[in-house]
Parts: sequence; structure tokens; C-alpha cells
Amino acid sequence: MAGPLNGVRVLDLTGVVSGPYATMFLADQGADVLKIEPIGGDITRRSRAVIDKAGEFSALFISSNRGKRSLSIDVKSETGREVMAKLVAQSDVLVQNFRPGTTERLGLGADELRQRHPRLIYVSISGVGDTGPYVKKRVYDPIIQALSGFADIQSQPVTGRPQMIRTIVCDKTTAVFTAQAVSSALYAREKTGRGDHVQVAMLDTMISYLWPEGMMQYTVVGAEATTMDPNDRPDLVFKTFDGYITCGTISDSEWQGFCKASGDPELTTDERFATPGARFVNATARINKMQEYIAQHTTAEWLERLDAADVPCAPILRRSEIVDNEQVVARGIIAEFEQPGVGRVRQPKPAAQFAANRSVIGGPAPRIGEHTREVLRELAYTEAEIDKMITEKSVRTATS
Repeated sequence: MAGPLNGVRVLDLTGVVSGPYATMFLADQGADVLKIEPIGGDITRRSRAVIDKAGEFSALFISSNRGKRSLSIDVKSETGREVMAKLVAQSDVLVQNFRPGTTERLGLGADELRQRHPRLIYVSISGVGDTGPYVKKRVYDPIIQALSGFADIQSQPVTGRPQMIRTIVCDKTTAVFTAQAVSSALYAREKTGRGDHVQVAMLDTMISYLWPEGMMQYTVVGAEATTMDPNDRPDLVFKTFDGYITCGTISDSEWQGFCKASGDPELTTDERFATPGARFVNATARINKMQEYIAQHTTAEWLERLDAADVPCAPILRRSEIVDNEQVVARGIIAEFEQPGVGRVRQPKPAAQFAANRSVIGGPAPRIGEHTREVLRELAYTEAEIDKMITEKSVRTATS
């Protein structure tokens, strides 16, 4: 059964993570995603630890490029420009995350291509957008964590020192926003017959992402100073007698459930925690009080008690425990397949599942230029012409 984006052709000119991860979601949902790589391959093929003898694959590359085809080509060469022009003419979506101005120099700018191809959906991913004093900054995930308030939200409660979260959350969140925007643009094109230029900046994305609770004290204009910082409290990590759990007590029923699970009848009479408003104002005292009780029993005991009282709770899993966790196994969240040159690998299955049109992992990540010949044949180039391109080093195949 084909995925919901079956028949959609995506030209992926992106590198690193924000772009490739976005187009991987489209591939999972059935789109034919053609990854355009430089002759030396995407930079993330060599990111951190290389996991194959040929040096073509890193775990990061596989996890953001599975299910795609690869055309390795020098887009600056005359041959490269010719091939790209033909590919653009056949594509529904083009996604790029070059620094502002680069695509224009390559003859692949949004205005130029959309004028020639009105149905094309052109997607530009950037760090801080294409205007403003920071537009020329070189941007990676920590830069956006710093600018968006994310590092401030993670500040240590006692010292106030900002902290980075230890995953590239800005890159990956931008990828999700981008994939959703592409789907919206495709839907709009079905109604109007015209494409669009979709622009997604990592900074814009993260401020939007953080706003609902992370920036709630800035929602009402003029009342900023009177609103409590929702992040000015300990986090919900509780140490048990033998491990760690988390649990939430937002509603009255959840708090009463925790009180019951604690076994202390006096806790229910503490006026500091009697109402949702009181629990919010006295959040630090409430969380510290909960920790006193939780430290007295094992993780298993607390999970049993809290589940019985219908209080949201879970063990805090170490990464080494996730693959074998009973809920993860029951849902079949982690899939396995053969990655040529590497061996058996694990990947999470697509999170969004469709009843009528399945989304699936479309296959392994491609080698550099693995589909170069295949793609050039589709563009009606002869074998002699392809061989000439390879000899001139304007393209690369998986064996050249």
C-alpha cells in the first residue's frame, strides 16, 4: 500500500540535519526523495563516528537519510546545472538549507525557479531567516538554543546558569515544522494549481515552539513583571530508593491520588497544595515535599501505587533501556533492517501512522551517488553520456 505522498517528487538539496530530517519524513510517507550530494558526499556522512569500512556512513546520516535516492553531482559545473534544470522541471518540491544568497549564485534561487515552474513548491530552511542583523551568522543548533530562550529555560534553579539541552532539538523541531508546511503547500496547490515559497527559520520555529508554556509570562502585554516564571522550579525528576521516576500532579484528582499513594493523611490537609492555583504558586515546595515521600520506596513500589491512584507516572529510562522497554516493544516502535556496508541497524518507525495510506521506512540510507546512473537514465541521458560525466568528475556513482 502506497504512502500518502506517493507520486510526489522531492529534490533534496539540504545538508546537516534540519533539511535531511524533514525530507526523510516525506520519504517515510511515500514521496520519492532524491538527495543531491556533492562529489564528496553530505558532511554528516563523516559526522562523529563512522560505522562502515568504506567511510560513507555515520549513524547520524542513516537516521536522517533513510529511504532516499542519492545523486552525487557538482552543481557548479555546466553539466551539473544542466542536470539540475531537468530535475527541477520534474519535481514537485525543492528543499534547500544553504546560507542566504547561495542558491541565487547557483542559478537555483526561489524567484527564478518559481517563475519558470509555477507549480514548484520551493522550501528554504535557514538559521535566523533572510533579514535582520544576524542574517550572515553561521548558525548551528546551540546558537538557536541560545537565541530562542531554550538555554534559559534549562537554567539551573539555584545558580541561574543557562544550560544547553544535549540533543539538536532546534534542528529536529525545525524539520518537523518544515515537513508539515510542505504537506500544507501540497494541499494548497491541489486547490489553486500554483506552488509557493515556504520559508522556515530555526529561530522563528523555536520561539513558536517554546511560547505556550515556556514564555507564558510574556503573553499579556504590560503584565510581564507580575507573572511567575513557569520554569522557576525544580524539574519533575524524583529519586526513588533505587532509581528515578517522574510524575505529574496538575489536577485536583492527581494531587489527591498522590496524597493517597504517599500513605500520609496529613498531606491532604496542607493548604499550600489544596488547589491548582496554590500548587502552582508553591510549586517548589510541592515538588520538594513529593521528593521526601518518593525517596522512601523503590521505583516499582511507587509506579504500582501511582498507577493504582491514576496519577501520571513513568520510570525515567536510561537510553540503554529504551529498546527493551515493554511499551516500546509492544508498540513495535523500533524497526530493524539491513544497511549495506554496515550491517543490521535500528530505526524508529514513522511516528504518524495512516489507516488508508501506510507510512513506512522506505529502505536504507543510500551510498554516495548510488542512484546517479538510475536518475540520469530517467532524464534520458545515454550510457555514453553518463560515462563521460563520470570521467569528467561532474558526477559520481557508487562505484566511481
